[in-house]
Amino acid sequence: MKHGGNIYRFAQGLGCLPEQVLDFSANINPQQAITLDCLQQVQLGPYADPHYSELKQALKQRYPCPSGADIEVFNGASAAIFALLRFLQPNDLVLYTPLYGEYAHIAGELGCRLHGVDRLTDLNAEVPRGSTIIFVNPSTPDGQLYDLKEWLAKWQAADCTIIIDESFLDFCEAESIADYIADYDKLYLIKSLSKFYGCAGIRIGFVMAASPAIKALKSLEPAWKLSSLDMAYMQQALANTAFIGQTRRQTRQLREQLHQALSDCGLFRRIYEGQANFLLAELADMDGYQLQEKFAPSRILIRVCDSFAGLTRYHVRFAVKDEQAIAELARCLNTINSELYLILTTKITKHV
Repeated sequence: MKHGGNIYRFAQGLGCLPEQVLDFSANINPQQAITLDCLQQVQLGPYADPHYSELKQALKQRYPCPSGADIEVFNGASAAIFALLRFLQPNDLVLYTPLYGEYAHIAGELGCRLHGVDRLTDLNAEVPRGSTIIFVNPSTPDGQLYDLKEWLAKWQAADCTIIIDESFLDFCEAESIADYIADYDKLYLIKSLSKFYGCAGIRIGFVMAASPAIKALKSLEPAWKLSSLDMAYMQQALANTAFIGQTRRQTRQLREQLHQALSDCGLFRRIYEGQANFLLAELADMDGYQLQEKFAPSRILIRVCDSFAGLTRYHVRFAVKDEQAIAELARCLNTINSELYLILTTKITKHV
């Protein structure tokens, strides 16, 4: 299964350290809400609270549950996805693509009948009655933000089980679908915390749903899924509420700079107008693997998106990084474009 962020193999191939790589492949916030100092006082001797009471309280303050809803925490969003699908055991699973490869992979392991809807070209496609819907909002890898009110009503009318993945919604000024859980007990919300809070090594995600569904889901889960260190870090991060607005403003500004860098270099046929912390672009005259080879001497890693349904090796994704990293990316893009132009003009001159 392909995934962004494998800087270890990339660094090994270049003979450098992972921290020397400019990793534009993993869409993780370049800023963190807190430092690791908060972990120095964590007691490692006693077992952690198996009910995660303090963490859940912090999560509910940050992401309020509507009446009759509850949450269950997991060792990252991938674990939440697997646990939820294993619990639901859907016969027909509708994936609004492109989206994470984990969903199709897990569905295959569970023997689900997969139905793909290309939301970029056929968003209005009919879905099987009683099926399970998976929709990522904002989407990945293109970052489009959708207003799902009409779609929720349509899926509910078809008696569908609905899973909405909002792992990137925190980067946007947008409302969650959480309040709709109060009106429909077959609606599930998935959240990843590592992306927004810039802590990929802290593995915490959660599912929000109607309380009876969460109780049944929790009954299948082992105790002590999370470490004391994971919980202590995330509780402190969630308490930094100023980080939310700061990150949104910073992401918007840096995304604009990234968009400008991609536009100015002349290498791309299309740049998608994403609303999250990454941008999808389609190359014009080379594919993503060729571009990656040209980036390698500068130790820049990007995400080629041919593993996403409906996309090709010409589609590449760039995470929003800090200003210095974007400036270096822009320099390399312009150098590559100049080299291609020189090669082209040399060929034309020789031909004449």
